[in-house]
Amino acid sequence: MDFSQDIDLMNAFSFAEQAQEQTDVEVLLEEATSFGHQLVVYNDDVNSFEYVIITLIEVCEHTAEQAEQCTLMIHFRGKCGVKSGLYEDLLSMRNEICRRGISAEIESVDI
Repeated sequence: MDFSQDIDLMNAFSFAEQAQEQTDVEVLLEEATSFGHQLVVYNDDVNSFEYVIITLIEVCEHTAEQAEQCTLMIHFRGKCGVKSGLYEDLLSMRNEICRRGISAEIESVDI
């Protein structure tokens, strides 16, 4: 039996699926940044991982997983865009994060 044709068809199918998934992700990223502003949290040497995670859960309504991933990015990259949206919606979140002693700013996103 010659299975080489079956294997080639299976590989072609998986590559087609992968290309479709990548396209879907790109579209979602465009939608997420289309608001024009991003709430960016900066790293510091004062606040613990747990404190930042709890703050992101309570203030930004992140899931535990989202908050943990953002906190790791803040730690290793120095900052992380934790929320996208309208300036007016992000302002109260920024103020509360800063009130808790964590450095945050609202930045414009080039669309």
